[in-house]
Amino acid sequence: MRQYLHELKKRGLHVVRQQLLPVVYESVTLVEGFRADLVVGGKVIIELKSVETLAPVHKKQLLTYLRISDRKLGLLINFGAALIKDGIVRVVNGIDD
Repeated sequence: MRQYLHELKKRGLHVVRQQLLPVVYESVTLVEGFRADLVVGGKVIIELKSVETLAPVHKKQLLTYLRISDRKLGLLINFGAALIKDGIVRVVNGIDD
């Protein structure tokens, strides 16, 4: 994991781990709404998992994070997959499947 973060930073991307993001609902603001695993460039939320198989709830969880933080793009990365390329799912806020 550390090597991936180093590579992103080396390429000029700002990476924040365990970033607290607020949640605003009507007139109520929760300053510590949720903690994003990684936020890259202030725009992309990366949700990390280590499970045998991703469940639909994992994608819905990331989509909820995107919606409440008003971001468009997220990556769901499962380190439990046999091949890392098979464990990466792109989630876009505002596009229905």
